[in-house]
Amino acid sequence: MEIKSAWMKLRWLSLTLILLLAFPFGQAHAQDTLPPGPVYVVQAGDNIWAIAQQFGLSVDELVNYNHIADPNLLKIGDRLVIPRLEDIQGELKIVVVPYGETQRSLSRRYQLPETMLARLNHLASPDLLYTGANLVILDTGAALQPTRRGRLAPGESLLEQAVIQDTDSWSLVSLNHLTGNWDGLPGDVLVAPGEGESGPGALPPEIGSFTITPLPLIQGKTIVLRVTASSGTGVTGSLAGHTLNFFPDGQGQSVALQGIYALQEPGLYPLDLSVVLPDGASFQFNQSVRVVEGAYIYDPTLYVDPATIDPEVTRPEDAEWNALAAPVTLEKLWSGVFLSPVAPEFSGCFPSRFGNRRSYNDGPYNYFHTGLDFCGAVGNAIFASASGVVVFAGPLSVRGNATMINLGWGVYTAYMHQSEILVQVGDQVEAGQQIGMVGATGRVTGAHLHFEVWVGGVQVDPMDWLGQAYP
Repeated sequence: MEIKSAWMKLRWLSLTLILLLAFPFGQAHAQDTLPPGPVYVVQAGDNIWAIAQQFGLSVDELVNYNHIADPNLLKIGDRLVIPRLEDIQGELKIVVVPYGETQRSLSRRYQLPETMLARLNHLASPDLLYTGANLVILDTGAALQPTRRGRLAPGESLLEQAVIQDTDSWSLVSLNHLTGNWDGLPGDVLVAPGEGESGPGALPPEIGSFTITPLPLIQGKTIVLRVTASSGTGVTGSLAGHTLNFFPDGQGQSVALQGIYALQEPGLYPLDLSVVLPDGASFQFNQSVRVVEGAYIYDPTLYVDPATIDPEVTRPEDAEWNALAAPVTLEKLWSGVFLSPVAPEFSGCFPSRFGNRRSYNDGPYNYFHTGLDFCGAVGNAIFASASGVVVFAGPLSVRGNATMINLGWGVYTAYMHQSEILVQVGDQVEAGQQIGMVGATGRVTGAHLHFEVWVGGVQVDPMDWLGQAYP
């Protein structure tokens, strides 16, 4: 009996081994031979749907072309061949388009013809290349030739630019995909052979770098723009209609801070850059950036005094309040992460957070919460979260007893619904200094502190400033 049982176990083990060899677990492809075309290597976070969307394909087309047995078993490192590109060989990679690049400059950076970039990315128009977009490029395995940037000045020939760059005009023609020596346009940023700054390819060489964080832009968030420029270069700009003010950060860069309105419609918005070069020449550049939703929740409807939602009351008060946060002063008065504006026992208690969509008295949800609410009882201390100068201290119908403090560079903090204000306009306050007391004045349903942060004339999420240092 024991011999027969052992034989049966051996037989089942052999059958199981045969099945495993025939149908291995975790294998997405039914065969190892790949069809013709460029290869994309699966990255962390990829799935079959996202890959198909990136390359303008249907999931079925991608699955069938690669003979994938089970698309749910795709894993990092799998190699997928992209159909409709059978005449192209190499590895396809995805890079993020930074600000300051165009289809032409990206063609020069990656040494690929513009027609190739357009084909790989299904670009019907160069304007579709917005900042933060994913761009498909082709890596043929050949090392990219190192290049540096130069700007073709008005009236300057390609031959003269070649002399300046210590090269020959035909090298400029080849690297920049020009049709001949006559093809250079005034103001065009060209690449030339040699080591150099790898900054934004469509911006003049006087701009060493330009970064935006975060990308994409998010409703209600603070955007940080940093630029490195050669001495004597002036930089100004605008984002979604707001003027950008750049200030030196003391570390060799200039920085601008700008808030994104919490109700900004998701979509593409213009970021315009104006550069005055050391020789007095001006340079303009425009590129779109994407704004996405901030994933804010809907608060239960609030029941308040009808007078505090009457447009005859709210409109003039809003106009006054917005005007207070509009001036941009040159001196930066804050430093580091903002302090909690309430005592430690209340610093983690938030009855309502920034950005929550709101309805009053069963009306439509066309309001949003413009600040961060802290728990507290009438008479609890309120502290300045950062150093600055008081620009408003007084009673308002909606905001109650309110204080606004200018921190410089277009950044403000505000404290509302106070029972008592302990500062006055013109006072210089320090971070951590008591400036008032919690109350229940204005449009409220109970005692609390409503705390706001303004950046570039826009309310932003205070939690960001309480959790990280902005320049």
